Amino acid sequence: MSGEILEIRHLSKAFGSHVVLRDIDFTVRPGDVTSIIGASGSGKSTLLRCINLLETPTSGEIVFHGKDVTGKDVKETEYRSKVGMVFQSFNLFNNMTVLDNCMVGQVKVLKKSKEEARENAMKYLDRVGMAPYIKAKPRQISGGQKQRVAIARALAMEPEVLLFDEPTSALDPEMVGEVLEVMRGLADDGMTMLVVTHEMAFARDVSNSVVFMSDGVICEQGDPKEVFANPKQQRTREFLARFSKG
Repeated sequence: MSGEILEIRHLSKAFGSHVVLRDIDFTVRPGDVTSIIGASGSGKSTLLRCINLLETPTSGEIVFHGKDVTGKDVKETEYRSKVGMVFQSFNLFNNMTVLDNCMVGQVKVLKKSKEEARENAMKYLDRVGMAPYIKAKPRQISGGQKQRVAIARALAMEPEVLLFDEPTSALDPEMVGEVLEVMRGLADDGMTMLVVTHEMAFARDVSNSVVFMSDGVICEQGDPKEVFANPKQQRTREFLARFSKG
């Protein structure tokens, strides 16, 4: 092992005859912020769902701390507590308060006491600016606030890696900034993050690695400033040309 926390090796995924991912390879080291960019339908979200074991890869390996987690002996809930996920659609429990949403996983999966789970939840809700809303139900708060609660819930599990699946794409434009600000803060704190995003400024300025996907393959990957300023592949150039006007 040379410091990798997560290695994706020759990963492929097909739904029947429809191949969504082909021979995906990349590594994630502690503290990396890797942005995965590309047009809709290029396989980005499926890749994240495979890494989180919400989808079973057709072939290849997902290696976490040197162990392939696609094997049958892997406890998925245990793995997901270490490799957490923040979804596009928040996935909060609507019948629970903000605080309970951030406590339930800690109690059920990590077997923490309610007191310990509450203290931990409050720490992360405060971190994302949602401590004043602990008694609210999801329907009583905005989309941006829901996503911040979802981030706090994921952080409360104290994962080693956090996956973000287009965390701002379901938000109104004025709410995007508040979520990106939280994510920038996490990056500054050294959180290892894998982010599927259409927010090109975030990918360019906050990430230390960018992966450009097209039609289920990685077309280009590397240092964001290099990829954005001097893309080597024609498909990358065409994709980024749409954003350079912004």
